[in-house]
Amino acid sequence: MPLFITPDIVIPDEELEWKFIRSSGPGGQNVNKVASAAQLKFLLGQNVSLPMTARNRLRRLAGQKLLDDGSILFKSVSERSQEGNRRAALDRLARLIRAALEEPKIRKKTRPTKASKERRIESKKRRGATKLERGGRDWD
Repeated sequence: MPLFITPDIVIPDEELEWKFIRSSGPGGQNVNKVASAAQLKFLLGQNVSLPMTARNRLRRLAGQKLLDDGSILFKSVSERSQEGNRRAALDRLARLIRAALEEPKIRKKTRPTKASKERRIESKKRRGATKLERGGRDWD
């Protein structure tokens, strides 16, 4: 089943690799018998549905999840069932991709106004005068 990110961006199954291992999370005796932990590998190098800028941002956002081969690995052990862990890993991948699709807002430099400069200088002068009053009284 493909992963729907937005109406026009869909991640096909061919770009996702699943591996199920025994979990260390909740589940009691079931943990020792069933491979309920999910490992989702998103093959970013094979992806064609995401724009190049989003793929570059995705590499930066992935951090330690980014593997040497360029894919991104998600592990989920929080749920008791394999299906729950599978859903949790897909949700985390979808959230990361949506974050990568958002264009970062470019900061525009602004200059302080003349009035704000004057207020700053005036407060510095007041503070300096206060400190000057405290200083060296001659008690002789």
